[in-house]
Amino acid sequence: MRQTLLASLALGLVVGAMGSAIAQTPPSRVRATIDSVSPTAITVTPRNGSPTTIALPADVHISGISIAKISDIKPGSYIGTAAAPQPDGTQKALEVHVFPPSMVGAGEGFRPWDSQPNSTMTNGTVGDLVGSKGRTLTVKYKGGEKTVIVPEDVPIVSIEPGTRDLLKPGAHVIVFAKKGDDGSLSAISVNVGENGLTPPM
Repeated sequence: MRQTLLASLALGLVVGAMGSAIAQTPPSRVRATIDSVSPTAITVTPRNGSPTTIALPADVHISGISIAKISDIKPGSYIGTAAAPQPDGTQKALEVHVFPPSMVGAGEGFRPWDSQPNSTMTNGTVGDLVGSKGRTLTVKYKGGEKTVIVPEDVPIVSIEPGTRDLLKPGAHVIVFAKKGDDGSLSAISVNVGENGLTPPM
């Protein structure tokens, strides 16, 4: 989709350009709707909270999130998936995001996540696609692999590099930000749902 972005996105987001910064200091994660945009900041209303202003540094990383299909996932695809652990050791996907080739390695690994109690996040490379309609995936990462089952109703999205043009009032975002000593937030990465999409991560 989540303890602190524990090392990295996803999303993120969760995302490629954020790796080293996230590894050093886990960022705050803000799921919100944009209220207003200026050249140096955005004001957002979090899903559960009051309007918040987040600074936009010149080097902020922006990604666009759009709807994808299970057929977009192939052996060798680099994906991330929030999931619920199953008694047999498999992971039942809650959402799946497909990274572009330029973001291979972003947030690679397996870790706790906060989509729901006891959920996990796995970022890695798809090996085999098996089961009905290829909806069972083997996801490999440094140090291990997971078998992920993707139900028919699970959202699948694509993450692509974006620009500030995506930052518009009404857009739904997931912002990964570092917090200053005074409590102010400065964005590291902004994942923006395109065409009204709410990022599922």
